[in-house]
Amino acid sequence: MTRILSKERLSEGVYRMVLESPLIAEERRAGQFIILSVNDEYGERIPLTIADADPSTGSITIIFQVVGQTTRLLSGLSEGDSIANLVGPLGRPTHIEDFGHAVCVCGGIGAAPMHPIVQALKVAGNKITVVLGARTSELLILESEMSSLADELIVCTDDGSKGRKALVTEPLKELCEKTPSPEIVFAIGPPLMMKFCSETTRPYGVRTVVSLNTIMVDGTGMCGGCRVTVGNETKFVCVDGPEFDGHLVDFDNMISRLGTYKNQEEHSDSKCRLDAVIGGAE
Repeated sequence: MTRILSKERLSEGVYRMVLESPLIAEERRAGQFIILSVNDEYGERIPLTIADADPSTGSITIIFQVVGQTTRLLSGLSEGDSIANLVGPLGRPTHIEDFGHAVCVCGGIGAAPMHPIVQALKVAGNKITVVLGARTSELLILESEMSSLADELIVCTDDGSKGRKALVTEPLKELCEKTPSPEIVFAIGPPLMMKFCSETTRPYGVRTVVSLNTIMVDGTGMCGGCRVTVGNETKFVCVDGPEFDGHLVDFDNMISRLGTYKNQEEHSDSKCRLDAVIGGAE
């Protein structure tokens, strides 16, 4: 059993939980994830990105959006309650080095898996620009955390309620047009957003890394549900990723596969929406 140390509501349907897990806190690296089940061994297992960790207190932080039955059950738990099963860290860690100028583009709850990457990039000595985007100001998360880490923070909202009224690709294009352009771009958010970020950087030859957490289901490579085409090769996100070269990912195929069970999801009591989850799927 894993004890919940704290719980906080970040925005509508989005929660941050700090969990007691000293071994995972000690071993985890940026980009990795955990799998948990809320109830018992028969409960659904879902992958979620490790948004932060503190080895000194033996704790890890997860941030999740309520999109289905399991995340709804998880959101109903409180400080002092326990989660039945937790395993990790899983997945390949983010490759971190002093690239120079790194741009980190976050869409919605994509700020959660991006947070540890920004932390690690900062420690490595990079100049960091964070582009934080959401539909409205109420849906922005981790703004203060990103501001404290980044050399420059650009906030975009679709409705202009905070920061620039623009899609995240607009400031990304402006950054790529500068001389010198960024050495690397990390983009995490909805699949369509990551696709257009990759297309934005492609003409400038800026290396672009995307995280395909959205398509993971089992998280251990057993179900095959997370297979994607990268550079004409089949990859499994949970064991080969979750991060890949955005210029090589077949996003159209991935987005099409995310809609495979749309009709079943719409009629499900759990109201599960695979395309809305960052850092895990149900």
